[in-house]
Amino acid sequence: MTTKRSPAFFIADNPGLDFLNSIAVPVDVKVEWLASGDDLLAWLKQAGLVPDEVLNAFRKSALPGELDAIAAQARALRDWFKPFVYKHMGKPIGQNALRQLEPLNQMLARDDEFGQVVVRDRPNNRHHGHGGVSGLVWRRERRWQSPESLLLPLARSLADLVCTEDFTYVKACEGPDCTLLFVDRTRSRARRWCSMAVCGNRAKQAAHRKRVQQARRSK
Repeated sequence: MTTKRSPAFFIADNPGLDFLNSIAVPVDVKVEWLASGDDLLAWLKQAGLVPDEVLNAFRKSALPGELDAIAAQARALRDWFKPFVYKHMGKPIGQNALRQLEPLNQMLARDDEFGQVVVRDRPNNRHHGHGGVSGLVWRRERRWQSPESLLLPLARSLADLVCTEDFTYVKACEGPDCTLLFVDRTRSRARRWCSMAVCGNRAKQAAHRKRVQQARRSK
């Protein structure tokens, strides 16, 4: 997709919700960031869910139309899961929600994931095998057998969302036209907007206009 658009949003404080936010209404017009195979590769790169070398390899080796088909499956997964979030947000997820997630479990069952002991990333020498901190770390790896495997980190992000987040604090932006979701990690749990610079600022401007109009009518 070559039309100009704003960068994808990563404001949710959760990778699964960021995936759901890959379609949104940032400024009055709905934007789809997964409209094509190239879009999907670009979004996965921005999200950091797939190594660059894997994305580059699939970009070169995929058959014509194959990545577009995978992008369509990604959109279908996203659009299927989003109503689940709207249904359950604001309260903890109970065990009875498991049946609704059976299609997700079926997708996760196709994963070919394993783990490896690797050298710990250390941008400085603070943890250079001293102070009781190991210089090695456990890291998940995946065998990327086909372009369809690009769906697996998306499915895993949704599984992590329902298993690790308290849905009490999963919220939708209160902007009238905004569709973005996020986890409220503020200390007071009072976050209302996807961004104070966008929807928060719009709300302030609308409130100001309303006060001015009321003041004029009261004269």
